[in-house]
Amino acid sequence: MGFISEFKTFAIKGNVIDLAIGVVIGAAFAKIINSLIDDVITPLLLKPALDAAHLTNLQELTMFGSVKYGSFLAAIINFTMVALVLFVVIKGINKMKKKEEEKPAPPPEPTTTEKLLVEIRDSLKK
Repeated sequence: MGFISEFKTFAIKGNVIDLAIGVVIGAAFAKIINSLIDDVITPLLLKPALDAAHLTNLQELTMFGSVKYGSFLAAIINFTMVALVLFVVIKGINKMKKKEEEKPAPPPEPTTTEKLLVEIRDSLKK
């Protein structure tokens, strides 16, 4: 098997395609979480706290020389939020899968031999 045919087999497998879809959805989901933090949580929670502390320029306060540790902390918060939400979503999906697995399968249909044996048994009982 040649290198190109091996790569083609690898790339067409469902796992690789599922992984690619997961990466794309994860990137879009990260944008949603970033927007939630930047546009909703920060203005609602951080702005009133900064105003109460009379801090107007947070950018200068969260820098040490040219190192922006405030941006780094924001990235850590974003990562934590994304991981938390993904954990909750995956936990819900696993719970639904477990419920499906717990449902008992209906008993299999008896074979023709078993049907014949049941008829013989019933006739012998009479």
